[in-house]
Amino acid sequence: MKRNEGLVQRRVTQGCNSNTNKAINELKDGNDGDVGKQSKCEDDNDVDSKDTRLTLMEEVLLLGLKDKEGYTSFWNDCISTGLRGCILVELALRGRIELEKAGMRRRGLLSRKLIVKNPNATGDVLLDEALKHIKDTQPETLQSWIDYLSGETWNPLRLKYQLKNVRERIAKNLVEKGVLTTEKQNFLLFDMTTHPLVDSGTKSKLIKKVQDAVLSKWVNDPHRMDKRLLALIILAHASDVLENAFVSLSDDDYEIAMRRVRELLDLDMESESMKSNSNETMWAIFATFVK
Repeated sequence: MKRNEGLVQRRVTQGCNSNTNKAINELKDGNDGDVGKQSKCEDDNDVDSKDTRLTLMEEVLLLGLKDKEGYTSFWNDCISTGLRGCILVELALRGRIELEKAGMRRRGLLSRKLIVKNPNATGDVLLDEALKHIKDTQPETLQSWIDYLSGETWNPLRLKYQLKNVRERIAKNLVEKGVLTTEKQNFLLFDMTTHPLVDSGTKSKLIKKVQDAVLSKWVNDPHRMDKRLLALIILAHASDVLENAFVSLSDDDYEIAMRRVRELLDLDMESESMKSNSNETMWAIFATFVK
């Protein structure tokens, strides 16, 4: 990460805190005009991570990209749905979507439908496009929404909800952030836009973050892990790119890392979602991918 980008992020957070204090002071004076702004500011802050420069989608794509070639493996047919899962987790962590209530019969995570909790825009084009689709149609299950957003549905009336050119759009975001660049490569019969890595430091930090997480003792208790980091590990596995982060590990550490990933995947997602301070929608998304 470039140091000046981190400073920008901290200034934004500080500004938000200033607005919050201002709203509280004005409320004491009998002027509640900025209370709505305070609430929106709290919603838009991602309290689960101090470093929100890269979204989950960008991190997963970055793990899957070949550094010099600038594209993902042609044999990877999992990353498309995995990125849609990342989009839904981002919306859940930002407080935009949630599951409908379990009801008296305590319906399972996979049978409950997804609803909009907060329709306010996030400022990210992909997230806002997905949020609009969810808001504009009848509630559906998480599995259905992953299929709709991926375009993997037999219902022609749902094809309009497909998010198109997702990998290219995420890559362009990484280009704007200075992590990737854009090139044209010729593949005999066609030309393809590629996005080789230019900021190796950012990817190295990402890989180290994943390695440290799976080798840490805290991985045995996922509720003590950062929610965003936990989601990154599980969705990177679902996207078939997680092992790319383990290439530099020794054989012993690789074995430990893979064993702990399997332990995470074997968790009872229903039970985990009921524990205190859990994001129920996030665990439901995990359950959709590991069922």
